Amino acid sequence: MPPTHPGRRIFQIINGNKKAVGDGFDVTSPMPGPRIRQLSPYLLIDHTGPMPVAPTEAPLGTPPHPHRGFETVTVVYEGALAHRDTAGHSGTLGPGDVQWMTAGAGLLHEERHERAFARRGGTLELLQLWVNVPRKDKLAPPRYQNIRAAAIPEVPAAEGRGRIRVVAGEYEGVTGPAETFSPITLLDVHVPAGAETTICLPAEYNVGFYVVRGQVQLADGRTAGSKQLVVFGWNSPEVPFTATEDTVLLVLAGAPIEEPLATYGPFVMNTNQELVQAIADFESGGMGQFPEEE
Repeated sequence: MPPTHPGRRIFQIINGNKKAVGDGFDVTSPMPGPRIRQLSPYLLIDHTGPMPVAPTEAPLGTPPHPHRGFETVTVVYEGALAHRDTAGHSGTLGPGDVQWMTAGAGLLHEERHERAFARRGGTLELLQLWVNVPRKDKLAPPRYQNIRAAAIPEVPAAEGRGRIRVVAGEYEGVTGPAETFSPITLLDVHVPAGAETTICLPAEYNVGFYVVRGQVQLADGRTAGSKQLVVFGWNSPEVPFTATEDTVLLVLAGAPIEEPLATYGPFVMNTNQELVQAIADFESGGMGQFPEEE
């Protein structure tokens, strides 16, 4: 049955487009798209897998690529991933781990299947989000937050039948470990079939649900299933739903950044002139090099 109170208005339910990223990620992406303002500060959702990975001695992934002016957030559900960047950060991610990388003034970033996982093969599933930052923080020093699953606090959901991992922001008195440049709440919600849950967030926040797997019935009777994004309005702090299957979803919420947005590939700035400068800095080597490329 649908929830008994209406909660937030539903703007749109968006299907993702399929694409390949590098040689190691089969991706479904419902953002960017026409509702990007309604989900600011979130800019992009890339959902990899679940996909089979054949055993190999040469880990697949994406070669070095630049970023400036925003953050990447990676949430791993299955498999393992290795990261490194030209600001000197590196790390590995396993199931339940989150990596929150601030590109800031600029760097090169590389993501590949973690070597031991690549050798044995298996299933890979992860999400990467792109998150905007305010103008004043776009050229901040790069930062790397490697957040282990055990460091992410949980609150019970659906009368104790589910759990909500608080990755960033505050929810029901629990504060997530991720440090952010603007008010953001990122929740990783796991609920069983039949569970009724209401997510309560500030009414002025932008809010979206991305269904990683499973299916939910929303307050207006519509359903959203795996790899669909639901974009909500601002008429209520409450977002009720009922899980019609065992479900995992990400709640993407935050105060919108009401500033001009200029984007070009992996650069997210406020003006076209800043984009031109970012390209020039990258092409001149100003975002660094990995040792083997020198």
